[in-house]
Amino acid sequence: MSWFFDVLWAVIGGAIIGVLGRLLLPGKQNISMTVTLAAGILAALIGGFIAHGLGVGDTNGVDWIRHGIQVALAILFVWLAAKWFPRKGSQPPPNPPTR
Repeated sequence: MSWFFDVLWAVIGGAIIGVLGRLLLPGKQNISMTVTLAAGILAALIGGFIAHGLGVGDTNGVDWIRHGIQVALAILFVWLAAKWFPRKGSQPPPNPPTR
């Protein structure tokens, strides 16, 4: 039953981490909120596994290193999602004129 709570917290925390990753990424990301949440959930799960592998997943107090890894992955995943899954109807910015 503990795996259920791990997944539940990954979804809740991942949603928060995805939005935080999107806010920290400079520029405008033309992706849906669903894609942002999916990127955050994926970052939370993978970041948790990485942190546990490094031995910093569970500490006494706030797991700052684990959260840092998760937010860094969320920034990366939101950036990748903006490249791979742009919102429908959006067009890439025009290229600057060449001389």
